[in-house]
Amino acid sequence: MPNTTHNTASGNGSAPTLLQVAARAGVSLKTASRAVNGEPRVADQTRAKVLDAAHDLGFQLNRAASLLARGIVSNVVGLITGDLSNPFYSALAKGVEQELRTQDMQLTVASSDEEPDRERELIDEFVTRQIRALILVSTIDDHRAMQAIQDRGIPVVFVDRSGIGIGADSVVLDNHEGTRSAIEHLIRRGHRSIGFIGDLSRLETHRQRFEGFVEAMGAHGLDPNRWERHGAHNLATAREACYNLLTQPDPPTALFTSNNRITVGALQTMSELGVAPALIGFDDFELADVLGVTVVAHDPVDMGRIAAQLAIEAIERRRTEPSSVVIPTRLLIRGSGERTAPATATGGNTKSG
Repeated sequence: MPNTTHNTASGNGSAPTLLQVAARAGVSLKTASRAVNGEPRVADQTRAKVLDAAHDLGFQLNRAASLLARGIVSNVVGLITGDLSNPFYSALAKGVEQELRTQDMQLTVASSDEEPDRERELIDEFVTRQIRALILVSTIDDHRAMQAIQDRGIPVVFVDRSGIGIGADSVVLDNHEGTRSAIEHLIRRGHRSIGFIGDLSRLETHRQRFEGFVEAMGAHGLDPNRWERHGAHNLATAREACYNLLTQPDPPTALFTSNNRITVGALQTMSELGVAPALIGFDDFELADVLGVTVVAHDPVDMGRIAAQLAIEAIERRRTEPSSVVIPTRLLIRGSGERTAPATATGGNTKSG
């Protein structure tokens, strides 16, 4: 039974050490270190003896610690996104990777699925692996604890959603102004009953886009709360929210959908119901031009490049203060947002009082 000695070589249940591996193999500590790290100048027979001893003892090499001990610094940057199935995040990752490649650095990507606990686990894992920097699309609403990561020399760059309670670089969209301009566009075409379908209320991007909606509606004396729906985080919930709005006795004549997946869900429901209210979505998406969907557009690949540039500057300590980049949006007019309000529209969401 050759494996019964796993994790017990020290006699107290602690993990076996490289010193114990060297003793079991009958070699010096330096030779054992060279063998397990795959270094040259070790005879094949000796290397095999050391690796057999390591296997028998259950020895696991801490590669991050080993690299640091030899003065080798990782060239990996970690990226944690919300959901890799969303094309926005895959485009963002593409931009980060393209920029890092120019510096001979590598990218490791993971998804939190918008779960705060999962995000914290991934952060701990990346830090343990001694990444050079962390680029983060965060779903956590308090980042003060992450200051300790920066104090360890690992820069943190927040992208799409800014850090809260921490001095760190950030790259975000002008969500408020992008949404406000879209609603103004619909109002100029005669719409007074405009529905808003948004993502999870705890997300900063959602809050900023809804604030832009509320501001634009309020500026024209229109009630922003009659046709609002929140929590549409996937296609199913987006379809449900859109169906709920459009099957009311007095449905809105226009819709604003606050991200690409919500827009797709709304389009599916509109097709099923055979109705075509005016529609503007936040985020461009594949085939939106073919379908004639007006969108609030931006470039997520460029956003990723900028985030990577900030990370590289922080790694190289080119700056002493954090940088905040706000990326403007633009309205791409394609037809769906230009449908005018029907002559029979009541304008029934004017504020009372």
